[in-house]
Amino acid sequence: MTPRPATVGRHTVVEITYTIQDLQGRILEQCDLPVAYVHGVGGPLLEKIERALEGRAVGDRVEVTMSPEEGFGPHRPELTFTDDIDNVPPPYRRVGAEAEFANERGEVLRMRVTRIEGGKLTLDGNHPFAGMTLRFVVEVVGVREASPEEINSGVPRGAFLGFH
Repeated sequence: MTPRPATVGRHTVVEITYTIQDLQGRILEQCDLPVAYVHGVGGPLLEKIERALEGRAVGDRVEVTMSPEEGFGPHRPELTFTDDIDNVPPPYRRVGAEAEFANERGEVLRMRVTRIEGGKLTLDGNHPFAGMTLRFVVEVVGVREASPEEINSGVPRGAFLGFH
């Protein structure tokens, strides 16, 4: 009798590779290095993708389209700020630069410089994919039972967590 191949289910360690595309098919992010998570413990994977992987085996590929509400949320204009470039320290005067800001309650917001134009610099605290409908193409490259320690921590041992 041949052993049944391992399938994705609660308390399995799953390794995946993935591509994130916009609806025009442009690749926004791609990870060819396997990333691992513990399935069914509320880890870093978006819920709709985790559900789509349920019952899958190594070599299976799923495509999931997600609205902003299912994915990274709507774009929130109140998280975008524009200021005179002279008010910004020189290391942050480039598109793509990131800075963290904390409020009086200790909450931290990571912001990115998204535009520099006419002596003004724009910082955006939204996730880069906020407001976008996205297509995720995910391939299962490994499945095994999780250890009790991995289940308790929610993190596979030695895992590279490449998720946003």
